[in-house]
Amino acid sequence: MAANTTDTLRLLVVSSEASMLRLLGSTAQSNSWQLETSASGWDAMERVQFGAAPHLLLLDAPGGEADGLQLLPWLRRLRPELPIVVLCDPDDANRQKEATRLGAKEVLVRPLSGGQLESVIRRHLGTSNDDAEAEMASEDIESLGEDEFFLSLSPIMQQLRAQAELLAQADVPVLILGEPGSGKGTVARLIHERSVQSGFKFLRVNCAEMPADLLEIELFGRQNGSSNGSHKGLGKLEIGQKGTILLDEITEMPPALQARMLKVLQEKHFARSGDARLVEVDVRILAASSDKLDQALAEKRLNADLYYRLSAFTVNVPPLRQRKEEIKILLRYSMHKLAKYYGLAPRDFTQSALDACQNHSWPGNLKELETFVKRYLIAGDEELTLSELETNSAIDVERPQGLLPGTSREEVEAAEGGAIPQSLKSMIQSVRWETERNAISAALEKTGWNRKAAARLLGVSYRTILYKIEQYAMSAPESYLSSFPGARLTFSTQNKGNGKAS
Repeated sequence: MAANTTDTLRLLVVSSEASMLRLLGSTAQSNSWQLETSASGWDAMERVQFGAAPHLLLLDAPGGEADGLQLLPWLRRLRPELPIVVLCDPDDANRQKEATRLGAKEVLVRPLSGGQLESVIRRHLGTSNDDAEAEMASEDIESLGEDEFFLSLSPIMQQLRAQAELLAQADVPVLILGEPGSGKGTVARLIHERSVQSGFKFLRVNCAEMPADLLEIELFGRQNGSSNGSHKGLGKLEIGQKGTILLDEITEMPPALQARMLKVLQEKHFARSGDARLVEVDVRILAASSDKLDQALAEKRLNADLYYRLSAFTVNVPPLRQRKEEIKILLRYSMHKLAKYYGLAPRDFTQSALDACQNHSWPGNLKELETFVKRYLIAGDEELTLSELETNSAIDVERPQGLLPGTSREEVEAAEGGAIPQSLKSMIQSVRWETERNAISAALEKTGWNRKAAARLLGVSYRTILYKIEQYAMSAPESYLSSFPGARLTFSTQNKGNGKAS
């Protein structure tokens, strides 16, 4: 929150060290700032929550005090816009890093001079253009702790936020779908933070990162063993009791474990191998996937019963290219976060860099954006960094309009180009028809031949699915149409113009 220069600026200092209080008192007096002090962090938290909010909070966190940094997540949740500066001992690097991770705006190291302290305070109480932009967007930025935030500047993300907050109120499984790097984990975290489970653990298990035997131990624990640090023999289903577990990339979970997870969802308990004792499970299950679920179901990589159990409530996270209003803020947020992490001064983005980012399609979504910012920060060579961005754009050629997911540009170009043998061209064309036929047919059957609903399910426009049906009805081979019942009928109905497109 940018400070209002027409009001007296209030500084809240959490410290019991007399020399630090004297230094701050002198600095505040010379600048006509209002200085408030608190000897304990809990008292400071009460003031932040119920009193007049300070414009900046300085937390003195000596290494000997165990509870100093524990306040940061709570303070960030109470006042996400409040700048918090933490003061640490010079020989406590771990504590400095932990303060940054928990949301400190800046970490200072003793000893400090009056001029140095004044410079830091002024920087965080300034009213630069960036601060003004952050203030305007503050209602759209929601801190989720652990350096995570949810940004809902665009209408599509505002709708997603409302959907997530609604689902948070009911203790039901939720399936979160989206491209890699689009922020599925952040949406899961938002659901957790807005639910009754928010006071308990939020755990993530990436099903694609470990083999079946280790994944089983990770989830269910093991008998007479030790894992997960201090939790002897316990798996995430027990460690996360009363909280929330996100099963990321659920289609990568081995079939046997999927069947076991289905039983956990149904019966709320499980038994470890070789142990008849039942372990009660009281944890909310969220699942996420970047896979094409129709294909995963057809290939039996996803248990159909588990899918139907999870997909009663489904959230679709849009890719970054569909919410370009947020790119500017995401770039600057990532720049400041990475600059702190690497101990470098943040770099300003030139207008040409911002324009290039605005026009880029970001196939890697938020992860690609953060990688770009890291290169921009460390290399310091705008021309080189932007050329790499252009190279990525050239590699990630956008799908042609009207092309359904699952069919690449290479397949289309190979099928339509004249430089390849006719037999190969026919083969690729056949594969393309087969892929799209399965996708369209499954979507239409699932939605009761409601074409608008089928288009939403496939992630394409209504016009695209009509075009596809027309294309196949007019030019696809009879063998295709015979296994795609209703194609000609659907197209002919649309042509009649009955006024009720569905």
